[in-house]
Amino acid sequence: MADPKAYNKKLQGKVAIITGGASGIGAATVHLFADHGAGAIVIADIQDEKGEELAASIGDRCACTYVHCDVTKEQDVESLVQSTIRLHGRLDIMFCNAGILSRSMQTILEFDLPSYEKLFAINVGGVAASIKYAGQAMVKASSRGSIICTASIAAGLASDRNTDYVMSKSSVIALMRCASTQLAPNGIRVNCVSPGPVATPALCENLGMGADDIESMFSRMFRLKNDGVLKVKHVADAVVFLASEESQFITGHNLVIDGLFQGSS
Repeated sequence: MADPKAYNKKLQGKVAIITGGASGIGAATVHLFADHGAGAIVIADIQDEKGEELAASIGDRCACTYVHCDVTKEQDVESLVQSTIRLHGRLDIMFCNAGILSRSMQTILEFDLPSYEKLFAINVGGVAASIKYAGQAMVKASSRGSIICTASIAAGLASDRNTDYVMSKSSVIALMRCASTQLAPNGIRVNCVSPGPVATPALCENLGMGADDIESMFSRMFRLKNDGVLKVKHVADAVVFLASEESQFITGHNLVIDGLFQGSS
């Protein structure tokens, strides 16, 4: 990890919530938000042990707490936002990152509707609830906040598998575009990040492979030759940009982070 003093504090004093923040892209973003001077970070997840450990690891870099939050339960999301405002006085950044991958091939001829409904409840319903309550809080406070959602390059694929996941990430982008239009008059920005394949714990579990093996498998599929493969840090860097004042006139945008990935669908 880089020396926090080396960062230019793009998020100085900001209050942020990161859903799905206990591991993977979310955890990398927690660390980077702290490095960039965030005043307070609330990690929201259902992975209690990982979330508590991550919050403790931030130490005195900023006020960092963990909250158990199931984004499929609207009341949990509402309570998450309200408790953040009670504790820290405001909400500046909402990173809607919680999501899961397909649990089966999910081809259309063998489409499992209960699995689809569970996935959509997290990947789409959870994002909608997060935008709803963060947006309400920001409007009420006349805060020119930033809301960022995790989509995926999968949203643009005509895939031969994982139909429910592709559908869900397409829906996240559509949701972001609607929300950005509706919240723009209040000065609230809503954007997406769409990563290519990155060796998160979720992808490792889904593929039954280690991170090194996944990175080796994908390494030849990035057209951008830049000393390595896509890492969670690259995605977190993009989230910091969209959360900061450097992107103050960017909204309704889907920022792709994939090094021109050329994998098969």
